[in-house]
Amino acid sequence: VIVATFVAGTLLLMWLGEQIDKKGIGNGISLLIFAGIISGTSSAVTLFVNMLKDAVVNQKTQNFLLVPLFLVFAVAVIAFAVILSKGERRIPVQYAKRVVGNKMMGGQNTHLPIKVNMSGVMPIIFASALVSIPGTIASFVNVTSPFWITFLSVFNYNSLLYALIYVLLIIVFNYFYVSIQYNPVEIANNLRKNSGVIPGFRPGKNTQDFITKVLSKVTFIGALFLSVVAILPILVGNLTGTAIQMGGTSLLIVVGVALDTAQQLESQMVMRHHKGFLK
Repeated sequence: VIVATFVAGTLLLMWLGEQIDKKGIGNGISLLIFAGIISGTSSAVTLFVNMLKDAVVNQKTQNFLLVPLFLVFAVAVIAFAVILSKGERRIPVQYAKRVVGNKMMGGQNTHLPIKVNMSGVMPIIFASALVSIPGTIASFVNVTSPFWITFLSVFNYNSLLYALIYVLLIIVFNYFYVSIQYNPVEIANNLRKNSGVIPGFRPGKNTQDFITKVLSKVTFIGALFLSVVAILPILVGNLTGTAIQMGGTSLLIVVGVALDTAQQLESQMVMRHHKGFLK
């Protein structure tokens, strides 16, 4: 019965996602995931209300400070995630003029965008899956050896070493994911074929080396941003003793889907000759 319910529910959700896609609102499955994450934040609102009630009834003055601090922290983290999702490094590119048939082509200036968060939430997902493996294995095995008990305590969600390993894995997977997505050699060759040059760098090997250097720096900054977003809920939860309902992965998904949906709505309005609602 449980398996049949899961299968039927999955098919229903996929059908709903396809209907959203057909209506042109946005990515249907992403919007459903977005709605599921947002609906889970109601427990956080309930927690804040209970903290305020406790402060009024039991005269806990620290709660009067914690609730505003949590709200400021939430706004700051969301703004940080928006900057991470929208940030990019623009490399200027100039295209030389050339004659194609009877027309003059090229001669324009543009840019080559390199997004700060090119890999999305995948590094966080891979890193969290790896660091959770020892705890998953320990849940199936009765561990009695002092060595293995000490080893598994390293992978406790609240330990400092767990956070360090988590950050290192996020950085490694971010570099790995970007390396299979972005090929500087191919980009340099395409620029040379289309008579495009980066000012100050010769086409070919020099352009490739420059793109690789910029990509490495931007990827490192993006990895640090992802690490901060992933670690902040853990640090705040340990410092305040309050469980943070929305993790780094959920936050990035919510921000990414919201920005993508707003952009699609804007393009739909502009395409139908309406004035856009985003200034």
